[in-house]
Amino acid sequence: MSAHESASKELDLSEIDRLRKLLEVEAIKELRLSYNFLMDLRDLDQLINIFTDDALCEYGPYGSWTGKEEILSNYRSVFTGDLEAPFSSFHPNANHRVQLLTDTRAEGQVYLMDFVTHVSPQENPLLWLALYDEEYQKIKGQWKIARTSLQFFWPERHAKSPYS
Repeated sequence: MSAHESASKELDLSEIDRLRKLLEVEAIKELRLSYNFLMDLRDLDQLINIFTDDALCEYGPYGSWTGKEEILSNYRSVFTGDLEAPFSSFHPNANHRVQLLTDTRAEGQVYLMDFVTHVSPQENPLLWLALYDEEYQKIKGQWKIARTSLQFFWPERHAKSPYS
């Protein structure tokens, strides 16, 4: 088979299905990137749109928050003082795993390294090492976070099974 014949080969149905799934996984990863960016930018009015109306945020020592109104109110309470300015903290994520469960439900895990920028250069800017354990729901063609459960590992351990 020539290079031209190989390049022009049409995709079979299983390849098309795999590509569709990859597009869905990528959309969820983009959702998570938007979450991090909007949080660090402190654009909480846009950040809240990433959640389902009845979302659950389980944030260990910060408590459990249910529904957009409570989530937004608590974010506003957390991001005050030294943490109020845009990019006064950074939430880089790594190793995002996504498993599609149905056409409208997925789950995933992603590592968090939480840094603060208001400390002096002599201080350690690393605040937390943690893992987001999440559920996603597709509503009207858009993926949203339905549940996020933050499992903290360092410097304090606040983790539930199976991460404890």
